[in-house]
Amino acid sequence: MSLTTTLLDPARQPAVVADFASVVEAEVGDKSGLSGTVIKTAYAAVKKVSPSVIESALTKLLPDFAAALDPFWTEFSAQGPGDFGQFLAARGDAVGDALLAVTDKKAESTSQPALRKAYSSLRGKAKENVVAALPRVGAAVQKNAA
Repeated sequence: MSLTTTLLDPARQPAVVADFASVVEAEVGDKSGLSGTVIKTAYAAVKKVSPSVIESALTKLLPDFAAALDPFWTEFSAQGPGDFGQFLAARGDAVGDALLAVTDKKAESTSQPALRKAYSSLRGKAKENVVAALPRVGAAVQKNAA
């Protein structure tokens, strides 16, 4: 069974979205310095627009994120047991590019100017942040795909 099919299973999807929302919260919370302040401010602005916007966005993005991660999951699964977060982190550039292709496409087509503006303000550092989050992303995927 593909990762996409597993993560989108209606019985699992709410837990998957909740786990990914927790990843986002943890990653934002860990940010520090000037760029951390920018990220936290943008995140707060997005949450102010709609308190459930992260869960809603993750629900909409999950099919494309799962599809982007599917080839990595297939390769990981073929290698036998291990830590999917470490596997993803070791392939940070490729995984980051695959996930950002999803969000770039969605940001371009959003009808919500506040979300487009927030995404645009963060895009410059996005790959660095996505790559840093890969251990948590992988753990969330592995937890829900098992």
